[in-house]
Amino acid sequence: LAKYPEIKTLMGPDPHLKWIVSGMVFTQFLACYLVKDLSWKWIFFWAYAFGGCINHSLTLAIHDISHNVAFGNKQAKWNRWFAIFANLPVGIPYSASFKKYHIDHHRYLGGDSLDVDIPTDFEGWFFCTPLRKLLWLFLQPFFYSLRPLYVNPKAITRMEIFNAIVQFSVDLTIYYLWGLKPVIYLIAGTILCMGLHPISGHFIAEHYMFLKGYETYSYYGPLNWLTFNVGYHMEHHDFPSIPGSKLPVVKKIAAEYYDNLPYHQSWIRVLWDFVFDDSISPYSRVKRKCKLAKE
Repeated sequence: LAKYPEIKTLMGPDPHLKWIVSGMVFTQFLACYLVKDLSWKWIFFWAYAFGGCINHSLTLAIHDISHNVAFGNKQAKWNRWFAIFANLPVGIPYSASFKKYHIDHHRYLGGDSLDVDIPTDFEGWFFCTPLRKLLWLFLQPFFYSLRPLYVNPKAITRMEIFNAIVQFSVDLTIYYLWGLKPVIYLIAGTILCMGLHPISGHFIAEHYMFLKGYETYSYYGPLNWLTFNVGYHMEHHDFPSIPGSKLPVVKKIAAEYYDNLPYHQSWIRVLWDFVFDDSISPYSRVKRKCKLAKE
């Protein structure tokens, strides 16, 4: 920032984010109507090939929104409510809980019992062979959502209760209007595409230590177009208040700080290496002791 103060001008809300996310949400509601009479095999096909991609993308929009980039820091509540709206096609209430824990991921990256993004000792011990690691990738949505309750349980907040009420009300409304298949389409898409799916390569690519001494990596490939530039992960951790849409500008301005760092070229290759490289497993994370910051 001292060398490139113009980076500060990139901080703040992204005026386009709310419209892009709204379009994705309504696209999924339209899809719910269109799939209501399909056979089950086509429900799961379209859940994996289309709906789940949108839902995974929405979870990454929620990630961006958790940093207040939809409406800005002065409208924090608007960001929380909008995240709940973005959560609707996901089928399962999660946006309010994500916000609560994601702050710790940035504040205590790799912190033992604080950063719930780190797999547990059991995950590292058990999922250590190619077949088991493949199973772990498939089950990743469950570990990702349930791990915080074991590693660092926190009191339920009012926003989490509101998130659940709104989400289940919409799920029930879809069920009442169009039956069970659209609800399964939404939830199955979320689970399938956050598991063994090319987009899910970002979960492994971001902080697994593929090279000794480097615990955070960026990815500059085409899947960033679907994921709100979550691949620009070094840049994001340096400047979490900059919207994903502007992170490529950060890299361009401060190229000398990023161009010589290791990065991933393919999330599919990341998944392949994770499964078949014996040196990489759920244990391949930096874990450190962190002192709690004063609130």
